[in-house]
Amino acid sequence: MNKRMDRSKLNIGAYFLDEYACTEEHIKAVKDCGIDFIVCMEDIREALDLFQKYEIGAIVSHIVPFWWSARQTEPPGTMAENNPIDDYEKSAKGFTDHPAIWGIDCGDEPSALDFEHYGKVLECVNTKFPNQFGYVNLYPNYAMVAANDAEKTKSQLGVPTYDEYIAEYCKYVPTDYICYDFYVYATSVSRMYKNYISIADACRDTGRAMWIVLQLNSDKEEIYLTENNLRFQAYTAMAFGAENIIWACCTAGWWHHQIFDREGKKTEQYEKVKNVNAEIKAISDAYMKYRRTSTYFLGFGSDNPEIEGIPYDSYDVVNTGYFKDIRSDASVLVSDMVSRDATGRHAMFFAATNDWKDENPAHCTVTFNAVGHKLSLVATDSSAMLSNNGDGSYSLILNSNSAAIITEEWE
Repeated sequence: MNKRMDRSKLNIGAYFLDEYACTEEHIKAVKDCGIDFIVCMEDIREALDLFQKYEIGAIVSHIVPFWWSARQTEPPGTMAENNPIDDYEKSAKGFTDHPAIWGIDCGDEPSALDFEHYGKVLECVNTKFPNQFGYVNLYPNYAMVAANDAEKTKSQLGVPTYDEYIAEYCKYVPTDYICYDFYVYATSVSRMYKNYISIADACRDTGRAMWIVLQLNSDKEEIYLTENNLRFQAYTAMAFGAENIIWACCTAGWWHHQIFDREGKKTEQYEKVKNVNAEIKAISDAYMKYRRTSTYFLGFGSDNPEIEGIPYDSYDVVNTGYFKDIRSDASVLVSDMVSRDATGRHAMFFAATNDWKDENPAHCTVTFNAVGHKLSLVATDSSAMLSNNGDGSYSLILNSNSAAIITEEWE
């Protein structure tokens, strides 16, 4: 279901480009920043013409009836009654296409009580809008508010647990992706890892792509997230197989310190996200030749609060079956990957996670064996080094909050 979005590459998006930032200067700046598409874009034809000029896609809101469980006056479970399929068919008949419109925004953070109807809505939208795909974004595992207790979370999800929420989505909603948002610097890193596991394993097991909305802004006005804070989020997401990374937000949506302020001026976040997006794109060609099969927590230690309660173990040594005796002197995520083509080639993706707060920059050294294989390194950090130790073992040095992919060399 590629349609206009080129799904063979890792796409980078951002939420919101308000009308005050729809000038050519702003839209060119969005492109220069490394952003490929905008979510929650309004159907402003002059702006969409500029999107087309600069090869930016739009997931456009208010084309079809919108349903956001957390903001509806009607209770969860009443979407079918309030937004019947006929309304979506009528919207499609009145729609005038534009080459920059990649997707149709159908809703946000739905309750599982509405998934069966959402499935019918997405089928309708994908059929009636032949050049676009239907877009929907799911709750994170803390369900709307990080301070929620278990009962409040359950009432928002519509089912007792988050894993049931995702299972119900996969049962009823026919997207070839699962998209959700998670804002780690407003909640906790252990919750983030739990959420990665729920989504990534569901994507792997149902043949879907993982899309994730990450935090560029801050819930506290006095705090600007650092460049390394952005790196940590992006590269840990890629360690779990993320294929679309979406930043929140480009213009004022919620919280503080977007890419552009309310006067349309660039904030200090602009250069930060521009640098990180460039790194993602530099590694993404190699990365997208492979798909994630599993992810390992290496060198975290059993009593590390960052992984408290997650359903995966921390390892001192990892053997993927292809790469062996993988060890690290600091915490690192290791993703075992296999090629998307029929060659069956293998790769490892590493994300150095030993300074997620960006308080004590350091590096980690990973060692592993790959006897008889010729390897290639692509890294986000030019200082990353892969050394052949001459005995079938290799050493990889990575700075904190950087990432690398090691592949069999392609002819």
